[in-house]
Amino acid sequence: MKVVHTIEELHAAVRDLKDITLVPTMGNLHDGHISLMRLAKQQGGPVVASVFVNRLQFGPNEDFDTYPRTFQADAEKLEKADVDIMFAPSEKDMYPVPQEYRVVPPDSLAGILEGYFRPGFFNGVATVVMKLFSAVRPVNVVFGKKDYQQLMIIRRMVEQFALPIKIIGAEIHRGENGLAMSSRNGYLSAEQLAEAPNLYKILKTAVNQVRAGNQDLDALEKQAMDALKARGWVPDYVSICR
Repeated sequence: MKVVHTIEELHAAVRDLKDITLVPTMGNLHDGHISLMRLAKQQGGPVVASVFVNRLQFGPNEDFDTYPRTFQADAEKLEKADVDIMFAPSEKDMYPVPQEYRVVPPDSLAGILEGYFRPGFFNGVATVVMKLFSAVRPVNVVFGKKDYQQLMIIRRMVEQFALPIKIIGAEIHRGENGLAMSSRNGYLSAEQLAEAPNLYKILKTAVNQVRAGNQDLDALEKQAMDALKARGWVPDYVSICR
């Protein structure tokens, strides 16, 4: 596996490659990320994985400074997954000058759900992803369905800018207890880790109700919110998207 750190090194590394599949990540890789790499390898061409903690998508009181940077462990996992190129820029490498031009998704997509509670988050995501698209020139890009709103925003961005890129949504990778794999699961205490799978169980109950024909989605959302609050959770929202 080739490891590159600057945009110039990346350009040189991909210059003669065709049919590249890109997997953008923020590092601190886990089995869920590795499942994305496996899906990328199935596309048949070379795989580029980016590892970059993007300041633009963090709010002023969020965890940019404390987000785990685990470069060596990430490199070992990517090499084991047979990734061809690891792009691991520093902030200075990625943004040598302040990023004045931004991609701003419409509020109809980015101002709801997670975007409502994290203003500017999806602007930062879309901007760094567009920069990665420009630098790597992939034909395929793999995103996990766990961040479904992000997946929809990137798909729409690709459509709106007529980019010759296929966006591939990868299924959510869960532990045996149903908890979705996430780099931030490491923030949870043992007690919180034991409680966390109840989120999936409560959401699954709502899903089963919808599949059984219950069309009172507002009531189902409220039931799920109430069930979480009864367990001591403080949820921002539960939304069954129409």
